[in-house]
Amino acid sequence: MNVIDLTDQLTLVDEPPLDLHFLALNAQEAAAAFISAGTAANTVRSYRSALAYWSAWLQLRYGQALGDAPLPGTVAVQFVQDHLARPLADGTWAHLLPPNIDATLVKARIKAKAGPLAFNTVSHRLAVLGKWHRLNEWDSPTEASALKTLLRDARKAQSRQGVSVRKKTAIVLEPLQALLATCDDGVRGIRDRALLLLAWSGGGRRRSEVVSLQVGDVRQLDADTWLYALSATKTDTTGIHREKPLRGPAAQALSSWLDAAPTESGPLFRRLYKGNTVGRTGLSADQVARIIQRRAKLAGLEGDWAAHSLRSGFVTEAGRQGVPLGEVMAMTEHRSVGTVMGYFQAGSLLRSRATELLSSPERKPKLENE
Repeated sequence: MNVIDLTDQLTLVDEPPLDLHFLALNAQEAAAAFISAGTAANTVRSYRSALAYWSAWLQLRYGQALGDAPLPGTVAVQFVQDHLARPLADGTWAHLLPPNIDATLVKARIKAKAGPLAFNTVSHRLAVLGKWHRLNEWDSPTEASALKTLLRDARKAQSRQGVSVRKKTAIVLEPLQALLATCDDGVRGIRDRALLLLAWSGGGRRRSEVVSLQVGDVRQLDADTWLYALSATKTDTTGIHREKPLRGPAAQALSSWLDAAPTESGPLFRRLYKGNTVGRTGLSADQVARIIQRRAKLAGLEGDWAAHSLRSGFVTEAGRQGVPLGEVMAMTEHRSVGTVMGYFQAGSLLRSRATELLSSPERKPKLENE
């Protein structure tokens, strides 16, 4: 039985009215499962948005709620067909989401604009749905073999048409140095330098981890070494503190920041106000991303920069410098080798002899007329 046969078995309905009040409650109740599981606040916000979309789409497509029972795999298959564009024989692209439903989602501000979604967006929403099912101890519809086949074929089709899955530009050593060069000795420059170096040298920290750090989470071992303590993170929700080292320039930058903005308690990285006055309020996760983007612009760097650029850049640079993968994962706290390997291999291949076969002095190609 193929994918189309599966979706033909589903009962689709004409567009029902979208109850926004019910939708908000429905998404909030679904997100509560992640909150009770100790998921990081920034991650919960992302998940709540995805669950709100699922709730709205289910109302409009099936007249059903995201509620007390697991969804079948056929629903996930339909979701992909509705949202991922596929190439047609005439060179155009098509997706199955009815225009009236699409327009309703946009009007309700559940969807930014009409049309298909990016592969990354669809993948993220499927991942959230799968995690929500697992938290409820249900079989996940995202494990259906038909769905995995459809996603694999969709990615291949988009790749053949020149549509690539976008990744943020990695901040390896050279762009990091360029960002740091824009940080002067004013309070803002001192703060941003410390933030960049802690997030990068400290293991490619996520932005949610950076903004959750408190002054009490750091302690100095010597003039060249600090330790900072992580508690709950995206991949470790136990709340057990794990200390990570900061050495060399990162340790010196942190010392400079704490000298410039001394405090006994509160967030480690705080907002600045008019006249470069250091406030008591911590930075938000979005502000971390904006700091990186602002510094990249000042440095004249081309690329798609984001907070994740620090994490991917740390792993890529570790691969470039031949750091063992186990040591890298001990710093980043990646749980999946597969997740980290893409970045790590990209870095390690840059120093591989396999990339320099033409310039190898031992084996230069013999020209035909020699």
